[in-house]
Amino acid sequence: MEQLNAWFTELLSDNAIFTANTLGYYLDGLGSTVRLVFLSLIIGLVLAVPLAIARGSRRKWIKWPVFLYTYVFRGTPLLIQLYLIYYGVVFIEGIQDTFLWAILKDAFYPALIAFTLNTAAYTTEIFHGAIKATPRGEIEAARAYGMSRALMMRRIIMPSAFRRALPAYGNEVIFMLHASAIASVVTIMDLTGAARFVYARFYAPFDAFLFVAAIYLCLTFAILYLFRYLEKKLLAHLKPLNG
Repeated sequence: MEQLNAWFTELLSDNAIFTANTLGYYLDGLGSTVRLVFLSLIIGLVLAVPLAIARGSRRKWIKWPVFLYTYVFRGTPLLIQLYLIYYGVVFIEGIQDTFLWAILKDAFYPALIAFTLNTAAYTTEIFHGAIKATPRGEIEAARAYGMSRALMMRRIIMPSAFRRALPAYGNEVIFMLHASAIASVVTIMDLTGAARFVYARFYAPFDAFLFVAAIYLCLTFAILYLFRYLEKKLLAHLKPLNG
């Protein structure tokens, strides 16, 4: 390990920009980006499943509020949503006197709320479309077995919908990764924030931003590989038989 550190230090000794210190900023930014994207996707996914079921309800008082929520968050820029939550929360009367202020005064949590609400809206529509696309034969077969609506949803409709939604959801994950670049505008030191810091310190825009672009590219390819693997495993039954 010491030899590796010595080799790495020697490699960076002649580089004025990418020193161990500046690479540390990129590493911290990578951690912030991964944490923000991962948490928002997980929470958004948990919220999207019941919202997608409600979105397909026959009762208007259930489905229309969900439709309105997805319409607003899908129809407005994520940056505006982030600004409204980050800057608008301080104008809520009495918020600074509650326990919530200890959480919301940290820029990470308003950003997490904005990202979660945004991805939950998109994921809700993805799952809603996948649920609607359930073959009628599967539903009729479940009814023939005497399954209740809840049991049918749990054993037949949702597992089938998850598989169909996988390609579109993979695109949503990549979109959220790329959209996380705006988190730096609310003082979060993410990957883009680290690049802006390096640029401001060394006045080297190409070096700073091309390096962070390469990191985003590597993360994107890793996500693509993961979802292609999942699609290969979960959608193998849809491949045509040879011969």
